[in-house]
Amino acid sequence: MSIGRPPSTTREEIEGVALDLFAARGFEATTVDDVAAAIGVGRRTLFRYFASKNDIAWGDFDGVMARLRTALTEGGRDLPLMDALRVGVVESNGYPPEQLPGLRIRMTLIARTPALQAHSALRYAEWRAVVAEWAAGRCGLAADDLLPQAIAGAALGVAMATFGRWVDHPDEDLGELLDAAFRALAAGFAPIEPGRR
Repeated sequence: MSIGRPPSTTREEIEGVALDLFAARGFEATTVDDVAAAIGVGRRTLFRYFASKNDIAWGDFDGVMARLRTALTEGGRDLPLMDALRVGVVESNGYPPEQLPGLRIRMTLIARTPALQAHSALRYAEWRAVVAEWAAGRCGLAADDLLPQAIAGAALGVAMATFGRWVDHPDEDLGELLDAAFRALAAGFAPIEPGRR
């Protein structure tokens, strides 16, 4: 009696192979069929894990959003709002060293591939919505009120600038960059004395 063929791949394997191909050949020049062939599965298998090639480039974005929600709600309960935001963003972007090369490829693709820009706008809207919802809860406001929306928009801008810096400077630490950038946001971008935390 056959119990069926075991799964032949994982979401992580698809991401890893696809990111390597995107980096080597370019995102637009790499097809879903190329990724499937490199893994040794059919394209239908890939679509069980990802709705589109664009989603492969973004990886497990739902997991990223869940991590951000958890880090915001649990990481800085007793801190002032902007400090709690910094702690939550830094914590939710803590990656093991072995994941950083893939993350750098992913962030490079997202920032520099025209074909991903429209999809990126949708993902960035989701990120802002998570932050706005959290900020609204902290402030006793609705998520679509101006203050939560302004906080979320500013936070996304700071995060994008930080990831851009990190992509271009591989020797720098992502967590330290995010911490410094969000401290600057909390300080209204006034210069902070070196060593002051």
